[in-house]
Amino acid sequence: MEGGVHEADASAFRECFSLSWRNPYVLRLAFSAGIGGLLFGYDTGVISGALLYIRDDFSSVDKKTWLQESIVSTAVAGAIIGAAIGGWANDRFGRRASILVADFLFFVGAVIMASAPNPALLIVGRVFVGLGVGMASMTSPLYISEASPARVRGALVSTNGFLITGGQFLSYLINLAFTNAPGTWRWMLGIAGVPALVQFVLMLLLPESPRWLYRKRREEEAEAILRKIYPPDEVEGEIQALRESVEAEIEENKSSEKISFVKLFKTKTVRRGLVAGVGLQVFQQFVGINTVMYYSPTIVQLAGFASNQTALALSLVTSGLNAMGSIVSIYFIDRTGRKKLLIISLCGVVMSLAVLSAVFHETTSHSPSVSRSETAHFAGNTCPGYSAAATTPWDCMRCLKASSPDCGFCASGTNKLFPGACLISNSTVKDLCHGEGRLWYTRGCPSRYGWLALIGLALYIIFFSPGMGTVPWIVNSEIYPLRYRGVCGGIAATANWISNLIVAQSFLSLTQAIGTSWTFMIFGVLSLVALFFVLIFVPETKGLPIEEVEKMLEQWELSFRFCAKRPEKIKNNSGV
Repeated sequence: MEGGVHEADASAFRECFSLSWRNPYVLRLAFSAGIGGLLFGYDTGVISGALLYIRDDFSSVDKKTWLQESIVSTAVAGAIIGAAIGGWANDRFGRRASILVADFLFFVGAVIMASAPNPALLIVGRVFVGLGVGMASMTSPLYISEASPARVRGALVSTNGFLITGGQFLSYLINLAFTNAPGTWRWMLGIAGVPALVQFVLMLLLPESPRWLYRKRREEEAEAILRKIYPPDEVEGEIQALRESVEAEIEENKSSEKISFVKLFKTKTVRRGLVAGVGLQVFQQFVGINTVMYYSPTIVQLAGFASNQTALALSLVTSGLNAMGSIVSIYFIDRTGRKKLLIISLCGVVMSLAVLSAVFHETTSHSPSVSRSETAHFAGNTCPGYSAAATTPWDCMRCLKASSPDCGFCASGTNKLFPGACLISNSTVKDLCHGEGRLWYTRGCPSRYGWLALIGLALYIIFFSPGMGTVPWIVNSEIYPLRYRGVCGGIAATANWISNLIVAQSFLSLTQAIGTSWTFMIFGVLSLVALFFVLIFVPETKGLPIEEVEKMLEQWELSFRFCAKRPEKIKNNSGV
């Protein structure tokens, strides 16, 4: 494979677990820092369920799609700023200090959201949470990477990905648990402050990254930590490699402190690393993952499942599959390699999005018709647009697209696929419809193909999670030279969150403008582009000590390939 093959990687998964017995200190570092991933995942998942109940409490949110998108995406906007600041803070103040600041911001945001009396203050809280998540998203994998032995580095950084997906699964469980509690969404958002508080306490008891310490000329502290991380027979070699890396950096730049952004982009190894790292982070979002995580219950309702509780329960399945996929990543990341895992992942994502596009096309083009007799049954509540349509036939989808005022579809009491009623959408009419044992639809229509949409979502998550879900963060934690690791990681994470914002802010508007089917088709095309990008621009870093990655990038050449041997010089340097 390009970038390296390390013979010990064949047993990396088993070694990662045996490490918990031989050296629990390393796992303590990894899991404590990985709680930042839990915060990331929890915030991503919790808003999808909370939004359903925020809409019920604030009528302005229910009526304005842009306000719903703003509640979701302002956290992403905050994360863009947090990731950008995080890159600078990581190099200036250290990885540990950056995680502590992220925890503080997240906790403050959770308190503000839980007590918000109006949408405006809720958005303010979302910005604070976003700042914390943005800093944690790039700092946690970086800290883990710099405190992990090379042969299990991928597996340990994958624990951060597992905690991201675990946080998403936890958020859906909590969403479901609080569906009938007073102040439903306040509990959902407020409880997010707990893991932030836990991580803050744990990180106070842990050391700074040894590689950051060494670069700051605090060699004794760094070496003491490295001796706790590495076996006695390996630690001297690791210290020597780190010493040579920092000395070469100082000799070249006359300082280990000052970073020149001009030189950053002119340096071949850094530039190649940024192309691969930033590209992966952008495509991670553009293949559509956070439309699933932010709007999963909404997508389920678009597929024809009307109930909030049903939508949340079915979304729990997708988030559970996401967490399971991260476990798969831990097993394969140091066996199969980063690049192969990405390629397999993207092939499955393209196929899944094709299924979703086809299913939603069939669902929207064959929705139940509107019956005049069924509508007349609810006298005085007929949708004005339907009344003015004279003899023009209407179906459920056309009914839901009616506006001024908004309209909803009350399904037939006999069979939800039979003709139903097109009525004004408000809480009174909703209660009338439910009072007769009928289903009330405002976001999607009854369909016999809804279960196929769930299968498509499940397949999407199964393929996305082990590859595109975790590998971009792993690659970005190890592909940059030590001198530029913080700032380059910040650039890549900022690109991720900017892309996240674009997707989050446009998804609902796209589904309204061109339909759910075409929206998923666009994501499918972007996934195909991502596949070609990985084949051409992404090198393999599996099994390489962090200090060897720079040498690999120096020799690596762009080419269209699935796998290849790494340069002989790198083989020799890594001891294979």
